[in-house]
Amino acid sequence: MIVVAEDHEDILFVLRRALERAGHQVVAATDGAAALEAVRAHRPDVVVTDVDMPRMTGLDLCRAIRADAELRHIPVVLASGSMLPGDTRAEEVGASATLLKPFLPAQLLALVSSLMPA
Repeated sequence: MIVVAEDHEDILFVLRRALERAGHQVVAATDGAAALEAVRAHRPDVVVTDVDMPRMTGLDLCRAIRADAELRHIPVVLASGSMLPGDTRAEEVGASATLLKPFLPAQLLALVSSLMPA
């Protein structure tokens, strides 16, 4: 199962469709706070989150997951159109990977597959 946090409906649709077509169960959230609730409720295999969102950013979501002993093992992918190469924020919050927008569905799926538990 994958929790996807994205506040733009069109991008959320693409993320969800690509992941579901690849056989993943997806729980979608439109802000970081809702995503954190979903992570706590569902204990997903991977979290894919936008960086810039209302109520709680993807960076703060990642920080909250890493601060929780029961959740910190969950891989977190930061999907961002605003982060540039060399941006250290993803490393600072403990993100497992960064996916720069725009991305191809194949890039998303390859990254998620590499982070899924065996």
